Amino acid sequence: MQHDNHKIRIIQIIDSLEAGGAERMAVSYANALAQTIEFSGLVVSRKEGALLSQVGEGVSYLFLNRKKAVDLKALYKLRNYVKQHKVTVVHVHSTSFFIAFLLKLSCPYLQLIWHDHYGDSEFLSKRPIRALKIALPFFSGIIVVNQKLKVWAEQKMNFKNTVYLPNFPSEGNNSAAHTVLKGIDGKRIVCLANLRIQKDHFLLLKVACKLKVSHPEWTFHLVGKDFNDAYSQKIKDLIVAFALEKNVFLYGTKQDVENILRQSAIGVLTSKSEGLPVALLEYGWLKKPVVVTDVGEVSSLVANGKNGFLVAAQEEHLFYVALVELIKSEVLKQEFGNLLHKKVQNHYSKKAVVAAYLNWLNNSCK
Repeated sequence: MQHDNHKIRIIQIIDSLEAGGAERMAVSYANALAQTIEFSGLVVSRKEGALLSQVGEGVSYLFLNRKKAVDLKALYKLRNYVKQHKVTVVHVHSTSFFIAFLLKLSCPYLQLIWHDHYGDSEFLSKRPIRALKIALPFFSGIIVVNQKLKVWAEQKMNFKNTVYLPNFPSEGNNSAAHTVLKGIDGKRIVCLANLRIQKDHFLLLKVACKLKVSHPEWTFHLVGKDFNDAYSQKIKDLIVAFALEKNVFLYGTKQDVENILRQSAIGVLTSKSEGLPVALLEYGWLKKPVVVTDVGEVSSLVANGKNGFLVAAQEEHLFYVALVELIKSEVLKQEFGNLLHKKVQNHYSKKAVVAAYLNWLNNSCK
């Protein structure tokens, strides 16, 4: 039975607005729904951040400033907000599931959806299963960003109503164009990935060493959050140790992703573990040819040699060879970019995913 979408009143809950994939998707869902349903809200529980500027006009916004796991003041604020706006569906992302569970104890009529963005899908054994086992029976559905997570939810958590919904790119993100990339126009390779261990920037640096010898005028541009931890320090140390200071550049978190991609010739991802990376969708959306590792759901989007190059994870030589093949051919760059764009538009666009999401909510989450 088809409900009237206008009657659905949904809030997204996310821990922070730091620039990461899960956070981007929480904002993207809130923005997209604001155009299709009666009420769309975004609740940030612990920490605001760079993505605050991306929250759209029609989105109702609340910051809870939650200080600990059971923060009654934050919970009370959330409960008042939910009642005031007559919210019907609470869509929680990643680690925010616990506050939603506490909320449901006092507002049992709410429908809870958990959106599992776990990027380290190769390492599922390390998850906080106890808290999830307590909370999940109170949820109506789980959205997963890759098939591994779906199997995990159904088998490990014994949760039947799970749906795979791919991420989608934030269309027309309207950040002012500030970033100017170093290097030579037409010879820049971009990597949009926060500096986290599963993104395997070490592989990228090994490839950069090889490319420095064969194609010294080509440069790498690493855009993503620097957590100033041991991993990011090691990246910086290796750039110096490998004498890559003129070949590899770090930019930190940036909002003007579209502007950055327009200055780049090729998009790469060297991850050893992934869901469906939002970065890859953004490359496709802007018609960038790609060389990416075959992890998570990447192969559902990139067909090797057809609309991009797909390389086994942690294989620096294969990655390098694919990159050189792309560098050498303008025709291939253009063709890969156009075909990847078509695929993203048809299957991973905001319109396609939001329609599937509302359909699922209406039909199987009662």
